[in-house]
Amino acid sequence: MDNLIAHILVVDDDDGIRILVKKYLNENNYLVTTASSAEDALEKIKIIKFDLIILDIMMPGKSGLEFIEENQKKLDTPIILLTAKGEANERIEGLEIGADDYLPKPFEPKELLLRIKNIIEKTKKSDQKRVIQFENIKIDLNKQIILKENTEYKINNTEKKILEKMINNPGKTFSRENIGVLIELDKERSIDVIITRLRKKIEIDPKNPKFLQTIRGAGYVLWIE
Repeated sequence: MDNLIAHILVVDDDDGIRILVKKYLNENNYLVTTASSAEDALEKIKIIKFDLIILDIMMPGKSGLEFIEENQKKLDTPIILLTAKGEANERIEGLEIGADDYLPKPFEPKELLLRIKNIIEKTKKSDQKRVIQFENIKIDLNKQIILKENTEYKINNTEKKILEKMINNPGKTFSRENIGVLIELDKERSIDVIITRLRKKIEIDPKNPKFLQTIRGAGYVLWIE
């Protein structure tokens, strides 16, 4: 195969689905590796950097949700969940803990292909978002600085991690738990302090934030688009 688009890991205990998805994606210029369990998948992600993971929720041994939860801190690969029709709660939980999309079984291969394409294109665009500018504010993640009204503010590695995640997911609400997992901190009060510090660097009026806002009962969101 020439001009491979991306390397995808397909994780499903159903041999038929693994074979079908692998064949279809191969025909559309994707390189595919398969795993029959969460444990098998974990061994593969230790040695291969994948562009996307297609992950079944219900599997013997560890479920797809357990796989995501246990590997949140070290897994920055986009994930599409494969779910049964009656697994609404699991779909919601999967999206809450970090999955990017889901597809109920049975599914049309063309729909899977479109969802893969959309996520990979979004990821490529996100990778380029290292320097962004909105209104009179410029954030440079490479240099770890924020330029606001001709004043330069340094950001530390923790602040950089939070900003990078939010910049690449504008309009998405991140709970304190999400942020805590990202920066490996489980104290909610400390997370609030970090957000307050960031607001002082980003906002013209930190007490009435326009960009880094609080969503009551849910978390924080960055509005830059």
